[in-house]
Amino acid sequence: MILVIIIGIRDENMLQRVLGSGWGIVLPGMIVAVLALADLSNNAWRMVILLALLLTPVMLYHKRLRHFILLPSGVALVGGMIMMLLNLKAMV
Repeated sequence: MILVIIIGIRDENMLQRVLGSGWGIVLPGMIVAVLALADLSNNAWRMVILLALLLTPVMLYHKRLRHFILLPSGVALVGGMIMMLLNLKAMV
């Protein structure tokens, strides 16, 4: 709701800038793809996800790094998806 109010006040160009940050999931996806080639164990994937989740609020409060906050959260998201795929693969 707040985003709709801000977009209405500032102009519709703001929405285009917000949606233009697709690199925030593409780059972490490539990083996780490289990690997937290393054939990490489930515990190693858990550590990668944990570190990414811990790094997200740290980057939020850093003055210069807050612009790149999508990178660790994207790594956590894609890493979680890889963990789910590994668990499904182990069950089959």
